[in-house]
Amino acid sequence: MRLTFLGTGTSMGVPVAGGFGREEDTGDSRDNRYRTSAWIQTEKTSIVIDTGPEFRLQTLRAGIRRIDLLLLTHEHNDHVAGLDDLRPFNYTQKKAIPTFTTRNCMEAVHRRFHYMFGPDKTPGSVNLDMKELTETAEFQDCRITPLPVDHAVMPVLGFRINDLSYITDAKHIPQPTLDAIKGSRVLVLNGLRWKPDHPTHITIPEAVEIATRLEIPKTYLVHISSWVNHKEISSRLPEHVELAYDQLSIEL
Repeated sequence: MRLTFLGTGTSMGVPVAGGFGREEDTGDSRDNRYRTSAWIQTEKTSIVIDTGPEFRLQTLRAGIRRIDLLLLTHEHNDHVAGLDDLRPFNYTQKKAIPTFTTRNCMEAVHRRFHYMFGPDKTPGSVNLDMKELTETAEFQDCRITPLPVDHAVMPVLGFRINDLSYITDAKHIPQPTLDAIKGSRVLVLNGLRWKPDHPTHITIPEAVEIATRLEIPKTYLVHISSWVNHKEISSRLPEHVELAYDQLSIEL
């Protein structure tokens, strides 16, 4: 299994437009972050997690040619705004893209992208086969387990795909989800900033504590804010935890 980080930034991206957060270039490409998204490849399957505003650009620079399954964590704009960029994949694959997500996200996508669904569907628009994921499902050579977490403002769905657990936009992880993560070889977890506490996101020290408690061999942090300098913060982290960065690709 190969995991490629398509994006590792927060909802505003990094650097940030308009004077809020860091706007200047640090000279380290790891400090430039598209919105958080990931691509998972196995022998038989190509899976994408979330389609944010830069999704077209992310697919081009990663070289994605096929999407067998789409996983949507939740309905916030930085995770679904690029759904329309799935059209060329529909055209070449000539079928709907299976999509697993929450009931809330399904309903939100149907409202916001109404032209993709129903009797008034726009010809040529994206074709998704959306299903609510509430229990472990088998998809080709992948076993996919839902990992529900709390974003404080809404439920978010993480995913365990074989030995990889992926969680973003969490503030609280309930015990049953922690239990489901145990035994993973790799954990991807949101780590917004070093401090202070944030009302809707896990901070980096909190993420380190979770990863250590679960005894995960390697944890990669995503959904990283503009206030995080990759080189500086990396020096503070234990060996089993790393900041992810855009286009980082790892083998499990």
